[in-house]
Amino acid sequence: MPPIFATPINQSSSGMKSYNKKFVYSICLVSAMGGLLFGYDWVVIGGAKPFYELYFDIADSPTMQGLAMSVALLGCLIGAMVAGMMADCYGRKPLLLISAFIFLSSAYATGAFSVFSWFLVARFLGGIGIGIASGLSPMYIAEVAPTSIRGKLVSLNQLTIVLGILGAQIANWLIAEPIPADFTPADICASWNGQMGWRWMFWGAAFPAAVFLLLACFIPESPRWLAMKGKRERAWNVLSKIGGNHYAEQELQMVEQTGSSKSEGGLKLLFSRPFRKVLVLGIIVAVFQQWCGTNVIFNYAQEIFQSAGYSLGDVLFNIVVTGVANVIFTFVAIYTVERLGRRVLMLLGAGGLAGIYLVLGTCYFFQVSGFFMVVLVVLAIACYAMSLGPITWVLLAEIFPNRVRGVAMATCTFALWVGSFTLTYTFPLLNSALGSYGTFWIYSAICLVGFVFFCRSLPETKGKSLETL
Repeated sequence: MPPIFATPINQSSSGMKSYNKKFVYSICLVSAMGGLLFGYDWVVIGGAKPFYELYFDIADSPTMQGLAMSVALLGCLIGAMVAGMMADCYGRKPLLLISAFIFLSSAYATGAFSVFSWFLVARFLGGIGIGIASGLSPMYIAEVAPTSIRGKLVSLNQLTIVLGILGAQIANWLIAEPIPADFTPADICASWNGQMGWRWMFWGAAFPAAVFLLLACFIPESPRWLAMKGKRERAWNVLSKIGGNHYAEQELQMVEQTGSSKSEGGLKLLFSRPFRKVLVLGIIVAVFQQWCGTNVIFNYAQEIFQSAGYSLGDVLFNIVVTGVANVIFTFVAIYTVERLGRRVLMLLGAGGLAGIYLVLGTCYFFQVSGFFMVVLVVLAIACYAMSLGPITWVLLAEIFPNRVRGVAMATCTFALWVGSFTLTYTFPLLNSALGSYGTFWIYSAICLVGFVFFCRSLPETKGKSLETL
C-alpha cells in the first residue's frame, strides 16, 4: 500500500478495538467519490436542459426531450445489474476503476458531441457509471469498515452524493450567463449559454472523475471478497492494516465460520427460500427511498417553486438553498446513525415526511404561496437527508450475507432505479390529474404505509458484524 494511506494504528482510550482511522477513512472517501460523481451527473442535466434542447432543436419534441432525460436511467439499470455480478466475479476494486473511467469519458463526451444521437450515447454511458457506483461504493465501504463505525462510513456515500448534487446546482447557477427577458429561443440558442455554457456544465465533472480514477488505483481490494475467493493472506494483510493482527484474524474467522469462503451465490441462490425474506425487505427499502417523493422536489424544483409564486431568478436561488439543506442534514445523519441506530432514523424519516407532505398538500389546496412553502420544502429535504437518504444505503450494505451481497446489492439498486424512473415519470401525470395537493397527499400516504411497515418488519443492524446479520 502506498505511503499516502499507511499510518500508525490509533488506539482508542476507551479500550475499544483499535483501528487505523486515517487508512479506513481514506479508502472509504475514495470509494465514496463514486457517489459525488453520481450526484453531480444526476442533477447537472437539469441546468443544461433549457440550452441543449434549443441547440439540438428538440425544444418542441416531447419525445426527444424525454429520451434525453431518461436514457441515463436505462444505463443506470444496466450498470446496477451488471456491476453486482461482475463485482462478485472480478472484485470490487476493478469495478470502481471502471466506473471512474466511465464517468470521465461520459463527462467529456456529453459536452463535446454536437450530434444528438451521440449526445444520447454519452448520457447512456454516464448512466452505466451511475448504476455501477450507486451500489458498489456503499457495498465496498461496508466490507472494509469496522463494525463500530460502519454506519457512519457508509453514510459518507450519501454525503458525497448530496455534495455532488450541490456542486451541480452551484455550477449550473454560476456557469449560466444572465439571459435578458426579451431574448427569443433563437437568441438563447445563439448565446454563449446555448453554444458552450451547457457543455461546461457537463465538463465540470471531468476533474473529480480524473481524481477518482487516480486514487482508486491505490485502494485495496475488499478483504471480504478476497476471503470469499480463498485469498486469505491478501485479506489478512488488508484487515491487519485496518485493525491490527488480532482484528484481522478475528474477522477472517467470522467470515470462514459462516461459509463465506465458498463460491458466492448468484440470482438463483438469492431468490432461494433462506434469502427471499431479506431480499424483499431490501427491495422495499430501496424503492421506498424513491417513492417517498423527495427526489421529485429535486427533479421538478423549478415547477414546484414557480407554482408557489416565485420568479425564475428566485427559483434558481431556492434550488441552491435545498442543496445546502441536503448537505447540512446529511452531516446530522452521519453524527446520529451510530447513536440512534438505523431503525429509529428510518422511522423518523417516513413519519416526518408523511406529516410534512400532508401540510404541503394542504397549502397547495388552499393556494398558500411564498416563503412558507420554501420552509416546508427545506424541511422535507432536511428530514430525508438525515434519514432515508443515507440510511437506505447503510441498510442495503448491511442486511445481506456475504455469499449473496454483491448480487443482492445489484438487485436492490436495480429496483431503486426502477422506483426512481416510475416516480419521475408519474409525477407530471399525477400533478396534472390530481393537482399538486393531491400528489403530495399521495406521497404522504405512501410514507405513512412505509412507517407502519418499518415498525413491523425493519430490524436494527447497528453494532452487528456483517457475518452475523
